[in-house]
Amino acid sequence: MSETRLSLCRFCHAACPIQVEIEDGRALRVTGDNSNSVYYGYTCAKGRALPEQHAHPERLLHSLKRMPDGSHRPIPSQQAIEEIAQRVGEIVDRHGPRSVASYTGTFSFPYPATVPVAMAWMDAIGSPMRFTSSTIDQPGKMIAAALHGAWLGGPQTFDGADTWMLVGANPAVSKSIGVPSYNPSRYIHDAVKRGMKLIVIDPRRSEAARVAAVHLQPRPGEDPAILAGLLRVILAEDRVDTDFVRRNATGMDALRAAVEPFTPERVALRADVPAAHLVEAARIFSGAERGMANAGTGPNMSGRGNLTEYLLLCLNTLCGRWLREGEPIPNPGVLLPPTFSKAQPSEPRPGWGFGEKLRVRGFADTAAGLPTAALADEILLEGEGRVRALFSLGGNPLAAWPDQLKTRRAMESLDLNVTLDIKLSASARMADYVIAPKLSLEVPGLSLPPETLTPFAMGYSVPWGQYTPALVDPPEGSDLIEDWELFYGLGRHMGLPLRVVSAYSWGPDAAEPSTFELDLENPPTTDELFEQLTAGSRVPLAEVKRHPHGAVFPDDSAVVQPPDPDCAARLELADAVMLDELAEVSGEPDRRETDYAFRLISRRLPDVHNSVGRDIPRLTRKWSYNPAFMHPDDLRELGLAPGDVVEIESDHAAILGIVEAAPDVRQGVVSMPHAFGDTPERDPELRAIGSNTGRLTPVDRAYDPYSGIPRMSAIPVHVRPYAGELAAGS
Repeated sequence: MSETRLSLCRFCHAACPIQVEIEDGRALRVTGDNSNSVYYGYTCAKGRALPEQHAHPERLLHSLKRMPDGSHRPIPSQQAIEEIAQRVGEIVDRHGPRSVASYTGTFSFPYPATVPVAMAWMDAIGSPMRFTSSTIDQPGKMIAAALHGAWLGGPQTFDGADTWMLVGANPAVSKSIGVPSYNPSRYIHDAVKRGMKLIVIDPRRSEAARVAAVHLQPRPGEDPAILAGLLRVILAEDRVDTDFVRRNATGMDALRAAVEPFTPERVALRADVPAAHLVEAARIFSGAERGMANAGTGPNMSGRGNLTEYLLLCLNTLCGRWLREGEPIPNPGVLLPPTFSKAQPSEPRPGWGFGEKLRVRGFADTAAGLPTAALADEILLEGEGRVRALFSLGGNPLAAWPDQLKTRRAMESLDLNVTLDIKLSASARMADYVIAPKLSLEVPGLSLPPETLTPFAMGYSVPWGQYTPALVDPPEGSDLIEDWELFYGLGRHMGLPLRVVSAYSWGPDAAEPSTFELDLENPPTTDELFEQLTAGSRVPLAEVKRHPHGAVFPDDSAVVQPPDPDCAARLELADAVMLDELAEVSGEPDRRETDYAFRLISRRLPDVHNSVGRDIPRLTRKWSYNPAFMHPDDLRELGLAPGDVVEIESDHAAILGIVEAAPDVRQGVVSMPHAFGDTPERDPELRAIGSNTGRLTPVDRAYDPYSGIPRMSAIPVHVRPYAGELAAGS
C-alpha cells in the first residue's frame, strides 16, 4: 500500500516543495505540493524524475576503487576512507598541505552540511586550495559587488516591481536570476499581466523575451556596450535619482564621461540592435518606481563579466533601486540569523589580489574564490606547490571546466583523484576513488541554501522555510554515505580536529561566523549538524519542523533602519579598473574576429541541470544530447537539415554537434547547452551523450585577469557539415 509524504526537491537550487508517493520503501511518483502559497504547487520535470534518479540502473550503490588496469571495483566505503586518509597523509607529509585541492560544483549546493564539513577538513590539513564553480559561472556578480560596494538595505524585489531587466537570463529555465526561482514562469506572467514592463537583452528570443515590452537581440558579447549605451541615455536625459546618488554614491561625472562614446547610434551599429529600442529600454527602466536589472550566466561567460555586472550595479544605483529607510524587509531571514538592514552603503573592497597566490598567470584569491580555470595548470605545472590530490564534490570537471583536453591531462597526472558521484561520469571514470553518496530523498534537507542568495536578488523574496526528513532508505544491500561523512571520516582517521565554520551564521552584529567542533568519537547525525548550522536563526529549526508543508514566517517589525549618522561610505560608480576596461570596449572594432561567421553561446535545456539528469529517460525523451540550435536561414545557407552532424571549430579545438532549427536564435549564432559530452574517444556517441563545448575554450587566452574565467560563451567558431564517418546508430 502506498503513502504520500512531504519533502523538498534538491535536484537544483529552487528547493520546490513536493509530495512523494512511496510504496514498499521506494519512491514511485513526485508531484508539486499544492498546499503552499509561495510555489503554488510548482515542480519541474527534473523534480518529477527524482524516483527515476534514485532507481537508475547506472546509479552507484557502492564506492569504487580504480585498479591498475583502469577498471573500477567496489570497495567498502569505510575502507575507501581509510585508504584515502593514508594517501592524503603521505602526500601532505611529502609535498605540504597546498598539494591537496578541493573543487565544489553546483550539485553540492542543495546539501547544507556538505561544504562546511569539507572545508573544516581542508582547514585541518592546512590547505588553502579551495575552488568552486563560482569562478567559471558568474564570478562577475561577487567581484562587481566588491568594487561597487553593497547597499545594506538590500535590493528591491520582483514583487511589486514596475519594470525588470534581464540580461542573458531566462528564469523559466535557469530559475536563478531576479525573478523568484519558485514557479518563475507564473511570477513573470502575473507581473506582466498587472502591467510590469520586462526588458530582455538576449541573442535568442527566450521564454522571457517572448513576454518582454522590449527585447534587444544583439550580437553575442556586446552586453557591456549595450549597458553603457543605456547608462548614457539615462545620464544625458537626466533620468537619475539625483537625491539618492548625491547622498549615497560617488563617481557619477567620471561614469558620464566614460559612457559618452556609447551613443545609441554607435551601440546600434556594433550590437546590431535598433537605436530606438535601446532608448526605449533606458526610458522604461529609469522611468519606473521599482525594479532591478540582473545578468545571467551567458554574459558572465562572454569575456567581460565583471564589467557587465558592474555596469548593471551602476544602473541600479543611478535609478535608486535599493530599499529605503522604513521599507519592509522582504525576507528578514528564517533559517538564517535575523536580517538587520540599514539604508546606507558599505565601502567598496578589493575584488581580487588577496589571500592565496597561485603559480599561474599572476592569479590570487578573488571575491568569487580562487580561479578554477587555473586549477588544471596548478596540477600540471611541476615544482613546489603543485597540486597532487583533488577532491571533487558535487561537480564533474571534465564536463564543466573549460579547456577539456587540458583538464583531462591534469586529471591523468594527479597522484590522488577522489570524487563523489552518483554514477560513473566522465570525471568519475578517471578517479582513483569514487565515493557513492546517498540521494536527496534518502537524507534530511533544508531550504537554507536558497536563503543565502537573497543579497543577489535571487532566492526567496519572502521568508519561506521548510525542513524535510529522509523519506526512504538507501537501496537494500547498498553501501552509501552522505557527502559530508567522507570528510568527517577523513578527519577521524587522520586524527585531525574538525572545526566547522558556519557560513550560514553571519548576523548583523557578528564579528565572525559561529564555529563548532565535531566530536570525532561520536559521529553526529545530519539533523544535529543542521541544528548547529542554524544556531541563531531568526526562526528556530524546531519551529520550521512543525510545518511539514513549509511556511512563510513573517516579521512585520522588520524594516530598513535609518543610516548611521556618521556613515561616510559611498557606492562607487567609477571604479578605475572597470572604467579602463570600458574604455577598451569603446575602442574595439565594431566587428571582431570576422574570420569566424558564427558565435557559439551557452544556454540551458529545461530538463537537465548542467551535467545531471541527461541519462534519465523521462528527461531525455526529446533531447538525449545538446543540440546546436541555429536559425533556419543559417542551416539553409550551409546546406544543412535538422539532425545533421556538423563540425564546430574554434581557434583552439573542434567538436561535433547535431544541428536543430531554432527561429528564436538570431542569425550567426549557435546556441548550445554546456556540460554535455564526454572524453574525445566517445565523440561518435554524440547522439546519446552530446558534445562538450568546454573543449573549444583555452584557459590561457581571452581570459579575465582576475577570476581567470576564459570566454566560455560568445566563442567565435566555424560551422561546417561533418564529412567523417560515425559508428552505426550515432
